[in-house]
Amino acid sequence: MTAGPTWEALDPVRGLSNHSSGKMGYAVAAAARKAGADVDLISGPTALSAPSGVRLIAVRSADEMMAAVQNGIDRCDIFIGVAAVADYRPAHAEESKIKKNDERVTLELVRNPDILSWVSAHHKRPFTVGFAAETNNPLEYARAKLASKNLDLIAVNHVSNQNNPFGSDQNQLVVISATDESDLGRKSKTQLAAELVGVIARKFHERHKTQNS
Repeated sequence: MTAGPTWEALDPVRGLSNHSSGKMGYAVAAAARKAGADVDLISGPTALSAPSGVRLIAVRSADEMMAAVQNGIDRCDIFIGVAAVADYRPAHAEESKIKKNDERVTLELVRNPDILSWVSAHHKRPFTVGFAAETNNPLEYARAKLASKNLDLIAVNHVSNQNNPFGSDQNQLVVISATDESDLGRKSKTQLAAELVGVIARKFHERHKTQNS
């Protein structure tokens, strides 16, 4: 699974990132381990320690996260993409610090790899779970992402003044599949993670039962 933000370098001291603290992803990793799974946690930069029994693979950029996912995909039964991967990165990272000389600077950005789409299209495709943080029409956008990326499940939270999960120990999740939705409500990320892992386990076994019947 993946967690945390990615850091896309502008120069040796500056970069593009986001508000993700990694707390939700690390809570899911801990819950999965507690449920008996062997967990590889591919994490962008956070201030968190790896949960007990979880193998931490530390990365910085989206490209590094993608390489780590590709390296482990063949031994993966379930992939959970909790990381807030930057959609874009600077087209060129300067080798030395950019000096403050001009009033305006033009920055060219290029697309980062779409890790979730790559995983769901892999020939040894694992059961694939995505996350979405949306500010408007969260369920509508999450359903569209579920379909467009060919996911088995997606967990979505509505980012608003009433529910701002970034850095918080609380969150609110709705888990969506192609056939149903589960509103897990607002509670601690530890509680949500345990409930989410339960939903993932149930759906995973349902899929395997259907495939083997």
